[in-house]
Amino acid sequence: MTSYSKEVIGDLVAGKLPWPQTRRIMSAYKDDDRFFKYVAVLQDRVGWSDRILLPVSDHLFICESAEGRVTKCECGHSFGDYRRNWKLAASIIVRDSEESLREIYPNSDLPDPEWMEIREFICPECGTLHEVEAAAPGYPIVHDFEPDIEGFYRDWLGQPLPEETKGG
Repeated sequence: MTSYSKEVIGDLVAGKLPWPQTRRIMSAYKDDDRFFKYVAVLQDRVGWSDRILLPVSDHLFICESAEGRVTKCECGHSFGDYRRNWKLAASIIVRDSEESLREIYPNSDLPDPEWMEIREFICPECGTLHEVEAAAPGYPIVHDFEPDIEGFYRDWLGQPLPEETKGG
């Protein structure tokens, strides 16, 4: 079994490795501490000290903070309790007209705004686009998932989390 250093995992996350090495790392058996190295790399990239428990996307994390377990942007903005849909606390751009859809589909066929709208979920603090949904007009904002963080750490990683500090 091959084990990779935190520095190599950092270069992988940053996209600095040549493709053959990237493919080899992605295809090979994952070392037992890979997740923890990955989280350590992400923790080094943020300017705050709240412990990252689980990455949600490239710039969005579930963290242990003074408020309890929250969904947090890389910039430090908290979207609140991780069990609530973070998108409801985001800035939202809804593209539901031909004019607004043309901004992202300038040279192609447009979706029919009577049948579909594009929703962009943006951090209100730093402006990072975290997610995009395509949905029928009036369809509720999708709550993608509510992870079982305790189960993940206990059953998959073999390292139970301490009790939540607040908020939960």
